[in-house]
Amino acid sequence: MWATEQKTQGRAYVDALVAAGFDKAAMQVTQDRSTVDNPAEALQFSVLWRGECLVGQAGPDMSAPVATVLQAVQGGTVCLIGETRVIDW
Repeated sequence: MWATEQKTQGRAYVDALVAAGFDKAAMQVTQDRSTVDNPAEALQFSVLWRGECLVGQAGPDMSAPVATVLQAVQGGTVCLIGETRVIDW
């Protein structure tokens, strides 16, 4: 995704993870735009998998995307804390 024009679009990362075989229902993604409609400095996306979280971050202010595996939070049910975007596509 990083090499495409969609590198700052959360939907593109979700779609790429689905294409790689991950369950969309286990994913979270933050907003692409700020509350004043500027591009987000960074967006986060995650997938809950076998009790752990694959968490990635990308954005226009970053030189490269990053990804890591972290423990799930809130009793092992989510990866990102706070408001995330509804994945309804």
